[in-house]
Amino acid sequence: MDNRMFYRSPMGELNLVIDLDEDTIIGIGFSSHQAITEPVTDYEQEIYRQLDAYFRGELKEFDLAFFATGTVFQLMVWEELMKVPYGQTISYGELAKRVGMPKAARAVGSALSRNPVPILVPCHRVVGAKGQLTGFAGGIDVKQTLLNLEKQK
Repeated sequence: MDNRMFYRSPMGELNLVIDLDEDTIIGIGFSSHQAITEPVTDYEQEIYRQLDAYFRGELKEFDLAFFATGTVFQLMVWEELMKVPYGQTISYGELAKRVGMPKAARAVGSALSRNPVPILVPCHRVVGAKGQLTGFAGGIDVKQTLLNLEKQK
């Protein structure tokens, strides 16, 4: 059974989709929903605890189960992205090189745009070749906020 929760973050509400049968996050979206929900299950409480700690700059790596479906290429990109340390960035081109497809920067961008669990799979850490901020599901302002948060700690 899936459950939708709304968590208030420093840059607005996050829409969390949780598989309660598996205690797994299957989606994170940026929302304008107003009703923030309170965690009920132990897993939901742990999600909130870790998100709170992340947004306070105290948590650098999540320990939450999540499930992301995608193509083989998307999964390779997301897996490689998980290796980019907190507070650091990588270019689309460099990420393409790391997955063995150095000419596939645009395809990397496309894979990142389909990331179902942003923040946990930190696509906000990917920037343009010259360090410029480019596309992000939550918007450039949210991407900048996340990068600033990670650089402060």
